[in-house]
Amino acid sequence: MEKVLVTGGAGFIGSHTVDRLLKIGYDVRILDNLQKPVHLKGMPDYIPKDAEFILGDVRDKETIEKALNGIDYIFHLAAYQDYLPDFSTFFHVNSVSTALIYEIAVAKKLPIKKIIVASSQFVNGEGIYQDINDKFYYPKRRTNEQLEKGQWDFTDPEGNKLKYIWTPETYACPPNQYAISKYSQELMALNFGERYKIPSVAMRYSIVQGSRQSFYNMYSGACRIFSLSYYFDKAPTVYEDGMMMRDFVNVHDVVDANILVMQDSRANYNAFNVGGGKAYTVKEFSEVVAKAFGKEEIIAKINGEYRFGDTRNACSDISKLKSLGWSPLRTAEDSVKEYIDYLKKQTDIQDILDYAEKTMKNLNVVRKAEN
Repeated sequence: MEKVLVTGGAGFIGSHTVDRLLKIGYDVRILDNLQKPVHLKGMPDYIPKDAEFILGDVRDKETIEKALNGIDYIFHLAAYQDYLPDFSTFFHVNSVSTALIYEIAVAKKLPIKKIIVASSQFVNGEGIYQDINDKFYYPKRRTNEQLEKGQWDFTDPEGNKLKYIWTPETYACPPNQYAISKYSQELMALNFGERYKIPSVAMRYSIVQGSRQSFYNMYSGACRIFSLSYYFDKAPTVYEDGMMMRDFVNVHDVVDANILVMQDSRANYNAFNVGGGKAYTVKEFSEVVAKAFGKEEIIAKINGEYRFGDTRNACSDISKLKSLGWSPLRTAEDSVKEYIDYLKKQTDIQDILDYAEKTMKNLNVVRKAEN
């Protein structure tokens, strides 16, 4: 029986990947440090007893050496992700842990068959745009001065709004500490992997949704915020003008993609976008959540608040992964329903929504336009 290590295997994508691996006949080892606030209440009850569990930190060399013993495949999904401004931690966790895995694999000549590294759609940054004459633009970021005035869109020199296009894996412009650390993981996986003949794949996940998303991780986004708002009969706040485009993908479609690239040699030494294939405005998505709760009468608030550091649009071209035979099979509605079912099974959640909002404002991540 082949053995798979899943770092971050107690987390959202990791735990669903663990479940699937066990179901299809792999032996699984989980390495997770149960980091707070993501795992605020300790070991989740969904961790299967059939999986070996190591409590430890991916930055610790001795722990990684122990975790890699006897392993055939690695899913490196452990990551530090949030809006926190402790820049060094993103690199200490995400980059250093990836380097350690390859360092140990090379030094000990481990017979690893493949390493799959979790990257992020955020590596694309603001992505690619075109003007009315099909000229390409590659904007880096919107300035805070622009955002303060409520000028949400990118424009050409004449002030015409630019058109966003679905962004392929060939483009990267990581805008912040999280995205830069993720891109460093991609570069390490593909370059170290090829150099040392360790088949490796980087997966640029879009906004992944479904059950087991942490309620206390600020990074986990729209589905959590909107669901909690409607659950408590509150109108959620939609940032900017609500017209930002997003690409949502179901966690089970992500697991399908993970298993495919693990088993298919055509994926080796490549990065892949993993998205849902359909664009929603954030306002549209809030309406999807409201409908799932049967609370369409509660209208989301659009009051000029924005999150400093957010991208205006984020939709990934998934044609490369589809060429291997993968396709997203679940809808945003499927993801929301699964998340709501998960939410309703929780206890002691009265404080979650206020905790999230206060934390974001205290960090000066949520701000308000003057107009």
